[in-house]
Amino acid sequence: MKTLLAALPFAVAGFAATAQAQSSVSELPADTAAAYEGVDDGQPIGQSAYRDWTPRSGPPWTIGYASSYAGNTWRAEGLKRLTEEMLPVYKEAGLIDEVIVTQSDLNDSRQIQQMRQLVDQGVDAIIVCCSNPVALNKAVEYAYDKGVVVFSYSGYLTSEKALNASSNYTLGGYEIAKALIEEAGGKGNFLLVSGIAGAASSESFDTGAKRALEEFPDAKLVGQVWGNWTDQVAQTEVQKFLATNPTQIDGIIAQGSQETGVLKAVLQSGREVMPISLAGSAGAACYMKNHPEWMSHAFQIWPPGDEMELGINSVIRTLQNQGPIIQSILRGVYRVPAEEYVAGLADDCSIDSTDYIQPGIDVWFPNEVASTYFLRPVDPLEWKAE
Repeated sequence: MKTLLAALPFAVAGFAATAQAQSSVSELPADTAAAYEGVDDGQPIGQSAYRDWTPRSGPPWTIGYASSYAGNTWRAEGLKRLTEEMLPVYKEAGLIDEVIVTQSDLNDSRQIQQMRQLVDQGVDAIIVCCSNPVALNKAVEYAYDKGVVVFSYSGYLTSEKALNASSNYTLGGYEIAKALIEEAGGKGNFLLVSGIAGAASSESFDTGAKRALEEFPDAKLVGQVWGNWTDQVAQTEVQKFLATNPTQIDGIIAQGSQETGVLKAVLQSGREVMPISLAGSAGAACYMKNHPEWMSHAFQIWPPGDEMELGINSVIRTLQNQGPIIQSILRGVYRVPAEEYVAGLADDCSIDSTDYIQPGIDVWFPNEVASTYFLRPVDPLEWKAE
């Protein structure tokens, strides 16, 4: 697989960095700064409040994971990477003693309460995922005042006291939608399958996708449904849309982790399978493997295990006083040729698979890239307390 930096789409026509981006991103190396092109206007990209922050105690640290939702395979894969792969490694290194997991089931009030409880239990850092960008800010302030850092991975929080790490989802939505429209011939009717309404990463992706649609005068967005990043939900919502809208659909722009459900809905509708954006679901990738004429490409934008590892890596670096430079650690997405994307799938793969195609952390967030976001970088597993 191509290295990440060689594959990033660094220039996006019509996108301009904000003044805030210029003042903060200018501290980053050029290759790193390029991932901030077209960033969502709401994404906080000022100086990090943790540049010279020191944790209240040394390792081993207790990490809280205040998850907002557990109802899809993406979240399950991320939690699996955390508990079964990363935690043992960080425990052996003497950096983490425990991870405490809570679930709020998309209830902001419950998640706020759980975050405050985690602080009161004595955690040293809290990770959240894919939450409303503003609803948790008071809980972030409460944690900060108690010496606890809050880190949002795969999305962002707008509090100046929060840290964030993810792909640039606005850029990703733009690139994915643009490639999908081109795959469909640059014109026609398109359906957008979003994630969770109000979640920062979902809204950012949609912003980018709609920017891409504006560049094609003969491309029309004829519908939008929300799949909750869950195959079963996406399948139901797309089925309902196709059943009640007989108009031709020339392509479906789908946020990742639900494209298998989208594909199944199309297959069950009896319609000819149109181009559908692909971003990691192994079930849809299996269909691609067995129908190589269908799509020429896929994307990597939010591989669940790698996104979790990016978040934990950044949290540990912050606790080690490595000094994050900027509020949001953003990295770009990249396009993968179809034959490369499906190369690792077995010949007997199944469209019912709930697995994910992931590039691996050595491609997604290697140490040489991670170090560019910190003032005093060191491999977190090689760090020594003073």
